[in-house]
Amino acid sequence: MNDAKVRVALLFGGRSGEHAISAATAAGVLKAIDRDKYDVIPVGITRSGQWVVASDDPAVWELRSGRLPEVTAGSGSEVVLSSSADGPQLQVLEAGSVPEVLAQVDVVFPVLHGPFGEDGTVQGLLELADVRYVGSGVLASAVGMDKHYMKLVFASHGLPVGPYVVVTPRDWSQRREDVLTKVKELRLPVFVKPARAGSSLGVTRVDDLADLDRAVEDAQVHDPKVLVEEGLEGREIECAVLGGRGGTAPRASVVGEIVVDADGQFYDFEAKYIEDDTARLDIPADVPPAVSDRVRDLAVQAFEAVGAEGIARVDTFVAPDGQVVLNEINTMPGFTPISMYPKLWEASGLAYPDLIDELIQLALERPTGLR
Repeated sequence: MNDAKVRVALLFGGRSGEHAISAATAAGVLKAIDRDKYDVIPVGITRSGQWVVASDDPAVWELRSGRLPEVTAGSGSEVVLSSSADGPQLQVLEAGSVPEVLAQVDVVFPVLHGPFGEDGTVQGLLELADVRYVGSGVLASAVGMDKHYMKLVFASHGLPVGPYVVVTPRDWSQRREDVLTKVKELRLPVFVKPARAGSSLGVTRVDDLADLDRAVEDAQVHDPKVLVEEGLEGREIECAVLGGRGGTAPRASVVGEIVVDADGQFYDFEAKYIEDDTARLDIPADVPPAVSDRVRDLAVQAFEAVGAEGIARVDTFVAPDGQVVLNEINTMPGFTPISMYPKLWEASGLAYPDLIDELIQLALERPTGLR
């Protein structure tokens, strides 16, 4: 490898239900990253948490109809990330052999989604290894992952959020009637979702409270803590946020809209990644300039409220009267070439390969530890 190049460890897969989406994201990055500028070391994480040297062939990790990519223990030699006198490094572990240094690492690009990747756990590991990495730190990642605490932080900053009810495992097992009483105060339909999951996994639209029990139990498959959110009337408008260079303010993209063609449907996992004709992305969204400006302003405020860094996508609902309510922030949003985040920046004048470069440069600019 050329020592003049920046070494990037691309970390993907993971233990969450979004394993395949993470692998598909890695495929996009592997295909688009500037190889003249960066040496890339793909590192996959199996569903059981084992780190392995992964294939550098994007085709291996692409998402195709009827096939979800998966990192397995047979994908390559087991690796660990550690700190050394020469800086962070990846070591290869082989049974009965002395660990060998695979490479020194300048920066880690963790394209991990969901728990055990996007929630501050991996970020803490990277901080311990004293290696720079793309994206938010431990606290912002944890807050961004947990929709309950995310909403508390937003509200504490005076940002608009919709009505919701939190359902803990104890609430559901011992205080179910109290939960039902609170949920009845919400306007139907309600959306039942895991508190700490993404890609719309485990999300159910409930039009009749008789279906609430099943919806909660479906969400609990992904997370024991569940949110029941009032279905807000309006359009789902999203904005991509990119950290500022040299301590300058975060940057907001043009806004986009998810348009779901099927009646009564929402933008679930199938619509996002499998069914090509169920939904479309309108970029830029057809909204008045004042609404676009409000969404972009709220996106930056949400980014700063949770202390996000580098990358985030902020989702909002725009009511018929033009009022904007925050839905959530994603600190490691979908990042395949056809995902909303890269598409928003492409429409804003930053192509996918350049966006990858910008994120890595932001990570290299930021020190590890307290800042």
